[in-house]
Amino acid sequence: MSEPAQQGQDNTPVFSIEKIYVKDLSLEVPNAPQCFLERDAAEISLQMQTGGEAVGDGIFSVVLTLTVTAKIGDKTQFLVEAAQAGIFQIRHVPEEELEPIIAVACPNILFPYARETVSDAVSRAGFPPVLLAPVNFEAIYRERLMQQQAQQAAAGSTETTLQ
Repeated sequence: MSEPAQQGQDNTPVFSIEKIYVKDLSLEVPNAPQCFLERDAAEISLQMQTGGEAVGDGIFSVVLTLTVTAKIGDKTQFLVEAAQAGIFQIRHVPEEELEPIIAVACPNILFPYARETVSDAVSRAGFPPVLLAPVNFEAIYRERLMQQQAQQAAAGSTETTLQ
């Protein structure tokens, strides 16, 4: 008797954070100690990558990698690369909703941790903390989807003209 009730609970969508951790952290200060004598403000650039993969039944690993570079002119003040990772349990979610969860929801959760990791590493290197602006992962995801659709449409029109 308890089996049908239990089965109903088993189909309830589940999204939970199992673990958040720093997977990789790299800091370079190639022009020390001379870089600390500079008085000009450094130009900060940010590059971001996200990726996710299934690592078990309903268990996914998502990694958000931030690369922050500070330069004055052509001289690099510092370069920090932080790979902030999370293990998430995602079950009983429709297949079409899985990719947006991994590409939007998980990076949204990881970003504040990655931002803190970068800021802490930069501070420990002797520089003022870097305060990264929030990122709209939903807009990035939508833009990537639109690019993929445009590429598929272009490939489709090329195939039809070749036939």
